[in-house]
Amino acid sequence: MSTLQLNNRTAAPSEMTKLHKLWRRYKYFTPVIVLPAIMYISFYYLGYWSFFAFVFVYGFIPAMEFIFTGTAENFTAEEEAVERKDIYYDLVIYSMLPLQYIILGLYLWTITTKSLQWYEYIGITTAMGLACGALGINVAHELGHRTKKYEQFMSKALLLTALYMHFFIEHNRGHHKNVSTPLDPATSRLNESIYAFFPRTVFGSWMSAWHLEAHRLKKMKQNFWNPLHNEMLRFQIIQVLFVAAIYAVFGWVGTVGFIASATIGFLLLEIVNYIEHYGLMRKQLENGSYEKVKPHHSWNSGHELGRIFLFELTRHSDHHFNPSRKYQILRHFENAPQMPTGYLAMIPLALVPPLWFKVMNPLVEKHNATVTDEYVKALETPVEVE
Repeated sequence: MSTLQLNNRTAAPSEMTKLHKLWRRYKYFTPVIVLPAIMYISFYYLGYWSFFAFVFVYGFIPAMEFIFTGTAENFTAEEEAVERKDIYYDLVIYSMLPLQYIILGLYLWTITTKSLQWYEYIGITTAMGLACGALGINVAHELGHRTKKYEQFMSKALLLTALYMHFFIEHNRGHHKNVSTPLDPATSRLNESIYAFFPRTVFGSWMSAWHLEAHRLKKMKQNFWNPLHNEMLRFQIIQVLFVAAIYAVFGWVGTVGFIASATIGFLLLEIVNYIEHYGLMRKQLENGSYEKVKPHHSWNSGHELGRIFLFELTRHSDHHFNPSRKYQILRHFENAPQMPTGYLAMIPLALVPPLWFKVMNPLVEKHNATVTDEYVKALETPVEVE
């Protein structure tokens, strides 16, 4: 890889050993192995091991991210052209769909066939909720930005496991348009606690999806009440039928467990939404519209493990700056807002508002003080230096 100069700062190339090349390519296979493994440990060994998956993701990984801070390495333009077309990266993402449904089936079988203690129910339900958030919604988010119909179908199938199918509509047509403005229910405001944010984003995003779909149908002169036309209405029917199917097979215990897991899953998503744009707002122009979304409107993290397990979601500036970019080629912007640690460590911090405000408010103020026209222009495009 050639040296990269990002906003007048030089990022030295890594030593491109064979081992480094292999890691750079195959690191995304790690979640395919690790996530099912930690779920299996929680479901099979039970007892206090039922909390293993949750502790691993929100304890072990954040601890490791304090030690291994990651890299700012970007692909060159030539490398990016090759990596973009490499089907290996797609197959890794695709594999998450059957894995998610296998894990869900194993969870439902466990809670309905084994005699569990109350804390074991909680432990494995948090593990399943983690799967709904990480394997379900997070991977669905990546696939939902793709243009191929079968990839969009996989996105919706994954969202079904978290009962959050409206995310497909609201995120792509609402959030990406209105992010970092008061119009976006998924953008957290300065000094807004996560507990105030939850009802606003959950209910607001669901209502936004209805409004977006109603607007589309009116424009196309199609019947709002026809589920063949109204995708939002169709999503609700599919979700009700899915819950009914789980009840028919696994009874009330399975149904309640699934709904609880799905709820944990979409609340984990909303915590991520909370931290991604906290306190970062776009300027409103004289005509009432808002400035274009720029890299400085998202919080990022270069911490390696979080990047891998979240499929580069933490390179969030480039995702919003270029929503069609596949996860493997998302870029680091040197002066874009950076979290003090990885996303997975920031999630539990967000659950304690006084600590969150103490850590993040000074960072928001410091960042906002640096935003000038020259800064924004320099930030937008990483430049290769031979």
